[in-house]
Amino acid sequence: MTKLLGRRATGALLTTAIVGLTLATAYIHQSLGGLLFTLNGLGYAGLAALFVIGVVSPVQLVKRFSWFPRFALIGYAAMTIAGYVVMGPYFTLGFIAKGIEVALIVAVVLDIVRVYGSPKAFVSSALGSIAPIVPGRFRPTAA
Repeated sequence: MTKLLGRRATGALLTTAIVGLTLATAYIHQSLGGLLFTLNGLGYAGLAALFVIGVVSPVQLVKRFSWFPRFALIGYAAMTIAGYVVMGPYFTLGFIAKGIEVALIVAVVLDIVRVYGSPKAFVSSALGSIAPIVPGRFRPTAA
């Protein structure tokens, strides 16, 4: 499985899937109207843009923080699902959007394993990228 995830074509396919799923759920939320749905759709569109920038940018600073859009997409999709469960309204298109968001979370987790090797390495990379800007007393210690 690791060999399959390491291929360049797999990376391109996963990136395309993540951006496509993100834009699909953004479109669904935008089409529903209302402030909450519109803002949710704009949030997804912004995260799709951040994800693409993180993947294609050659700038070292952007590469250093390319973990952030992945983390944000998982959290945003999870909170959108939780909000739907709590608030509703329950209808067919809502369930389709939640299915897309679950698929998005799975795709991002696969991308994390592809890029970082494991969730633990992902967290280490994220903490390592912010360590220089975090005051000394809050920096993670080496285990």
